[in-house]
Amino acid sequence: MRILHTSDWHLGQSFMNHSREREHMALIDWLLQQVEDQQVDAVLIAGDIFDTTTPPSYARTLYYRLIAELHRLNVALLVLGGNHDSVSVLGESQPLLHHLNATVIAATHADAAQHVVTLPTRGGHAGCIVCALPFIRARDVLRSSAGQSAQDKQRDLQTAIQDIYAQVFAAAQALQASHASAHGGRLPIIATGHLTTVGASSNESVREIYVGTLEAFPTNAFPAADYIALGHIHKPQKVGGLEHIRYSGSPIALGFDEARQTKEVLLVELNENGLQSVTALSTPVCQVLAAVSGSLANLPAAFQQLAVQGSAEHPVWVEVTVQEDDYLPDLAPRIEAMVQDLPLQVLRIKRQRGAASAQLQSTSGESLHELSPQEVFARRLAQETLPPDLADALQTCYDTVLAQLHAGDAA
Repeated sequence: MRILHTSDWHLGQSFMNHSREREHMALIDWLLQQVEDQQVDAVLIAGDIFDTTTPPSYARTLYYRLIAELHRLNVALLVLGGNHDSVSVLGESQPLLHHLNATVIAATHADAAQHVVTLPTRGGHAGCIVCALPFIRARDVLRSSAGQSAQDKQRDLQTAIQDIYAQVFAAAQALQASHASAHGGRLPIIATGHLTTVGASSNESVREIYVGTLEAFPTNAFPAADYIALGHIHKPQKVGGLEHIRYSGSPIALGFDEARQTKEVLLVELNENGLQSVTALSTPVCQVLAAVSGSLANLPAAFQQLAVQGSAEHPVWVEVTVQEDDYLPDLAPRIEAMVQDLPLQVLRIKRQRGAASAQLQSTSGESLHELSPQEVFARRLAQETLPPDLADALQTCYDTVLAQLHAGDAA
């Protein structure tokens, strides 16, 4: 059984008012080619297929194109909801997608059996069992209690998530035993998750947009699955150095802090003896992002080095941090003059501050146009001390109003 494990596509992302549509189109073309070249049986997307709860129409078009093409290739697809995904958007097409060999688990269900999915091989035989868990929202598994501290809530949420994993894994083991009794052989078990684990290395571009999420889930609290496919952290990595617990990372750089990462998807091979191998397949770079820093005297040379990576049609997107000369009021026109004849597009200019203002810089490094409306609202909501139920209700109301506004614009 061969599976492509990927996550955090963030279809529909507007990166400083720039669309990523071209990059995602190229990614889908490349992935479909890998599916054929590597004889993949199933594709697993561990959360955040979309960037916002109200994805633009072109993002949905790309999503449905992926589903249709995988169905044409007789390759199964499993999509898990992430913290950026809308439960209703992912859930609206579930019955239809079922007929296209695609399974979508948008939210947490009380019935553990609904999270147990059998993925077939290309030949139509059962290939593996998946404990298919999406991003777990606190409101789906907890009831708030008066007088609880933040630490109490975190502990209760961790316990609830651990209990859900245990229940779903037990249901998967029961199915595994039943299949072995009826057909012989052992089906390997995969578990999924869209969360932060203890020891995982994150990036600035990983943003929580829901209130009441778990800070970090202990690695030893995962069930004893043959492979654990994780999403949410954009940097590809083994968790705790363990071969079988992996973040695939995002397939394209979603922020300047990810510009130097090698992006990838993971080719996972399993059989009745469990995990056999995990192979990283590096994704192509369709749009170059780069972060440079230096004084005004040093920046021209840095820009010349970057220019070889761009073209007139597709210039490099650049973040510039100015050192030493950051007190000058006319940095923008000076830098624009430096790159005027180069295939570079400066999207952000930052001023390097001294140690006394380091903390200020860390909090003001983001510009408002980098954030989606959902993220702005969630951050403002997080500043209030509210019961989890009320905070979740306000977030839901806001998402509903925003969706109605988008629907009105579309009409």
